[in-house]
Amino acid sequence: MALSLIQKYNVAGPRYTSYPTVPYWQGDAFSTEKWLDRLARAYGESNANEGISLYIHLPFCESLCTFCGCHKRITKRHEMEAPYIQALLKEWQLYTQFLGERPRIKEIHLGGGTPTFFQPAELRRLIEGIFERADKADNYEFSFEGHPNNTTEAHLQTLYELGFRRVSYGVQDYSPRVQKAIHRIQPFEKVQQVTQQARAIGYTSVSHDLVFGLPFQTLDDVLFTIDKSNSLRPDRIAFYSYAHVPWIKGNGQRGFKDADLPTGEEKRKLYEEGKQHLLSAGYIEIGMDHFALLTDSMYTAFKNHRLHRNFMGYTASKTKVMIGLGMSSISDSWYAFAQNEKELEAYYARLEKDELPICKGHILTEEDLIIRRHILNLMCQFSTSWQDPAMAFAEIPQVLDSLKEMEADQLLHIGDQQLIVPDAGKPFIRNICMAFDLRLRRKMPETKIFSMTV
Repeated sequence: MALSLIQKYNVAGPRYTSYPTVPYWQGDAFSTEKWLDRLARAYGESNANEGISLYIHLPFCESLCTFCGCHKRITKRHEMEAPYIQALLKEWQLYTQFLGERPRIKEIHLGGGTPTFFQPAELRRLIEGIFERADKADNYEFSFEGHPNNTTEAHLQTLYELGFRRVSYGVQDYSPRVQKAIHRIQPFEKVQQVTQQARAIGYTSVSHDLVFGLPFQTLDDVLFTIDKSNSLRPDRIAFYSYAHVPWIKGNGQRGFKDADLPTGEEKRKLYEEGKQHLLSAGYIEIGMDHFALLTDSMYTAFKNHRLHRNFMGYTASKTKVMIGLGMSSISDSWYAFAQNEKELEAYYARLEKDELPICKGHILTEEDLIIRRHILNLMCQFSTSWQDPAMAFAEIPQVLDSLKEMEADQLLHIGDQQLIVPDAGKPFIRNICMAFDLRLRRKMPETKIFSMTV
């Protein structure tokens, strides 16, 4: 990848876990009633066939990792576990009362925060409580994010007994200097221990999350981290670019100076050589930042054009409805998005009033739905087509014209009613999606709200 291309295309842009992206949601046209109407529509179309997904946000962490951009609550008070689980179950009760029947759950993902902050008994109470009002769909996939330092064998065994077969461990980087800067001291031996424990118990997919572009990080750090992870042969590896957005996350990302971050040529080398290291080790690039072994379900979904992307990131389970439970969680009914209250106290207060704790959302227009399909195609398949009249939209000529320079740089191929992204263009997939993002094209942000694309 030429440095000139990095310099040309490294601009601020969305990561496209949704379309429209959150800053472009139209709150004035949204209401909880409209959200529930769209939820009922999508649920009726999907529950009997594919089931639904649940994302459950468990926000507590015992210490602050300064690279993290998630909504969390830093605390060592474990007495906060029980009331939060009770609130989650209350929110789920409100949803199932509205739906009027037992949903079939295809996918559950426990995210955070730190899900393994919670004691195994509380996690059991949560999942068993969910299934007092729901059933498991065929070929379900349950996963959770585990912090290697506090994931115990009891956590792994309990969640396995509840149907979980995939665990993702946040590794980030093994360099002591980098770990100190991001306040995440985590020895390889802990990652090795929990990876081996998960496999011994019977988990079929273990994932490691790695990050490049961290403060003080060198190329040797990145390659060493990949080699150490590869020695454990995780089924999936996420190789994320660090998203430095301190203007959004405040002090959570100010534990170091901007000058401590690798930029430009340095960060380019971290990505390129890191990616080549993963490919040489037998991992297949199946989406932006994501690599999987040929034996993993994520690769199978990619190969069979079943890969999906939503607020949980990439997923092998393609469902139309995803209900988010917990503070800050985002729900997706395909036709609408809804986000919960971001502060814990406000989340609790709404539930005490027997209200769904929704604070904002967006109702997708017909145009939104078309553009959403194109962006999903690009993010999940590295191609899209408008040969089907249902995929056509008026601004296609302008979109393609804006991509001519990227085509000249051999980052994409524009054919007869289709666009294909070759390997050279994959690092720039966010830029390509931005060309299709009609809301962004019509109103560029006046201030910086997104991380850099490369």
